[in-house]
Amino acid sequence: MNSSLPTNLSEDRSLSLPACGNTVAAEDLKVRLVLAADLDDEIRIDASQVESVGQCVLQLLVAARAEADDKALEFEITNPSAAFVERVSGCGLAETLGLEIGKDHP
Repeated sequence: MNSSLPTNLSEDRSLSLPACGNTVAAEDLKVRLVLAADLDDEIRIDASQVESVGQCVLQLLVAARAEADDKALEFEITNPSAAFVERVSGCGLAETLGLEIGKDHP
């Protein structure tokens, strides 16, 4: 019975940023980031659906990156949408979040 528990938790901890990353969305993201930092050996976040991202979500991402660095966890934001890249770059956070902006990203 206990052997199915980790699998279910793993499925529930998938990290995908929502289209609208506002304060309400940040609450769920915070829980998922804490679980990933505590229970996984990596933090991977899919940003492909992002249309807008607010300050609260950006702050959580910066904190998650710092936590990953402190715990020697791999941290990666995958498939960033053009809107996500534009917002992160505009805020000067691309390097902080480990985004490599070049020919593959707008």
